[in-house]
Amino acid sequence: MSVTVRVPAKVNVQLAVGGVRPDGYHDLANVFLAVGLYDEVTVERAGSLTVTCDGPDAGQVPLDRTNLAARAAELLAARHGIAPDVHIHIAKDIPVAGGMAGGSADGAGALLACDALWGLGSSRAELLAICAELGSDVPFSLVGGAALGTGRGEHLTELEVGGTFHWVFAMADGGLSTPVVFGEFDRLTEGVAVPEPAASPALLDALRTGDTVALAGALVNDLQPAALSLRPALGATLDAGTAAGALAALVSGSGPTTAFLVKDAEAARGVAEALVASGTCRAARVAAGPAAGARVVSGG
Repeated sequence: MSVTVRVPAKVNVQLAVGGVRPDGYHDLANVFLAVGLYDEVTVERAGSLTVTCDGPDAGQVPLDRTNLAARAAELLAARHGIAPDVHIHIAKDIPVAGGMAGGSADGAGALLACDALWGLGSSRAELLAICAELGSDVPFSLVGGAALGTGRGEHLTELEVGGTFHWVFAMADGGLSTPVVFGEFDRLTEGVAVPEPAASPALLDALRTGDTVALAGALVNDLQPAALSLRPALGATLDAGTAAGALAALVSGSGPTTAFLVKDAEAARGVAEALVASGTCRAARVAAGPAAGARVVSGG
């Protein structure tokens, strides 16, 4: 028997970052939107805990116990006093190290899949608590839709979304380390009074009403200057997408994937083609949101 869970990527439509905390993290006001790019995580009983992966950039995915999917299986098993003896296979379609929470998605997917495989029937609250242990973005990967993440991003308030938003995502060569980007944020803001992060009322209203133009005017990512400092070439990608007709452009999370909000599906196809033709990115993907969170699609 095996269980397969499908889990979405995310874009941060707002990422407000506070100053560094004593524990090394930053307080955030992180407005997540799940989008229709998916990894599928399949688990089946095995003699020991193993991980395999295929798909674009699969060679960059760790297959040892540092993988969040493996860690999810270990944490869930430890809570129930059982051995985490499963084979985890990740069918990877979310960009790797791209600021779209692909690793977090795999952690949430493996957690839900193992819970179903082992017949544990864990509550949503129990699963979210384990997600928060795994990482700041993992709870949202489980929940999907749209949500405001506070604390270091793990405390979620689900948000109402009144329409569908169309996006293009441009993939850069190589990845960016989230801790390195936060470190660059700290360097750039050294000696500067960093305000307490807060969700933008205008942005939340644009989500609630489904107003794409208003959302375009409210998108913000406080990590973007740090990502551009580390990877200046991303500026050319942002410019190319805007020139092609995107309503707004920003670095997705800690990058280096760049995200472009567009009017509709037809506009998305045109912007994606223009981005690839510009030579400023290695690929472009079209997706819409909100998308559902982690869901069992077979087995269980």
